[in-house]
Amino acid sequence: MTTSPNSASKELSAEQQEELLKALKARFDKNTDRHQGLEWTSVQAKLEAQAGKLWSLHEMERTGGEPDVVGYDNETGEFIFMDCSAESPKGRRSICYDREALESRKEHKPQNSAVEMAESMGIELLTEEQYRELQELGKFDLKTSSWVKTPANIRELGGAVFCDRRYNMVFMYHNGAESYYGARGFRGWLRV
Repeated sequence: MTTSPNSASKELSAEQQEELLKALKARFDKNTDRHQGLEWTSVQAKLEAQAGKLWSLHEMERTGGEPDVVGYDNETGEFIFMDCSAESPKGRRSICYDREALESRKEHKPQNSAVEMAESMGIELLTEEQYRELQELGKFDLKTSSWVKTPANIRELGGAVFCDRRYNMVFMYHNGAESYYGARGFRGWLRV
């Protein structure tokens, strides 16, 4: 999926919707261990009823996130999608943590920030807990790392946190929020 929908209207064409649903279904069918007991027909019905959520999933897909269903909330009746790409999504790397961090850089500014990109896509950054839950479904970020939602008390001091998987363990680290690296992006999630 290389074409970007009209971000101002946040609408997909019928062709883009069909292409996205086909990709999501193929991923859903290939990775049944991520969503045992859930049926694609229920997921598709929810997706077709919520064009805005389809647009967000398209953005996740377009930027390399490979979104997939990883759970179901019995209380709200919503499916939980997360970025399940093996490495941090390629179209979301080399970014700092948030707008404040971006503006604090005097030179060599990155193109964007994780928080702003997530907001513009209509998704949320994973928390550390969600990141660890995702890692129980597979091995992710073996060569890359991903910004995660940073607690306010850390962010107020200028820091931000990110996670990765090394030596068969999940690690959380800290960095200045203004830092950015070619191998660090962010993973997001969405309720549908």
